[in-house]
Amino acid sequence: MKLMMILLAGLTLTACSQIPSTLPANNPQYQTYVNAGDSFEQRTFVSISDENIDLNTIEKRKLIVYFATWCHDSQRTMSQIMSSPLASDKHLQIIGIGREENVGNLKKFQQDYQLNFPLVSDQDRHYYNQVANAGIPRLILLDEANEVVKTVIGEMPNAIDHLVW
Repeated sequence: MKLMMILLAGLTLTACSQIPSTLPANNPQYQTYVNAGDSFEQRTFVSISDENIDLNTIEKRKLIVYFATWCHDSQRTMSQIMSSPLASDKHLQIIGIGREENVGNLKKFQQDYQLNFPLVSDQDRHYYNQVANAGIPRLILLDEANEVVKTVIGEMPNAIDHLVW
């Protein structure tokens, strides 16, 4: 019993969401605040390269990826994005939002994972708290008019496969 408790505590501490990933997305402890059909409220960001990102001027679909550099699920999802057709889709703008991440960590992560899209630092969870309370990576697909098409919690092995539109 002690071994089970220690194992459970260890798994809980290492989970990217800090909530067991077996909880369904509709669990009150695992909330998503944006749904398909909603207008995505956050329209402007500043990248770690000091570029202004204005979603209103990007006439493409957008994939917003909330992640953390230390999270294995986030690392896997970013690798999958870069090895998929999404990374070269000329009709899609990808933006990574580093939850509780500073610019230095994000620059290293962008280089290590050879990300070809802008990253944004969200050290105080200002952006993340607008879309969810727990769970990363979190992928939010927007249409050209910045309406939410789909949200995916990327704690599953092939999260990007669920982005079919």
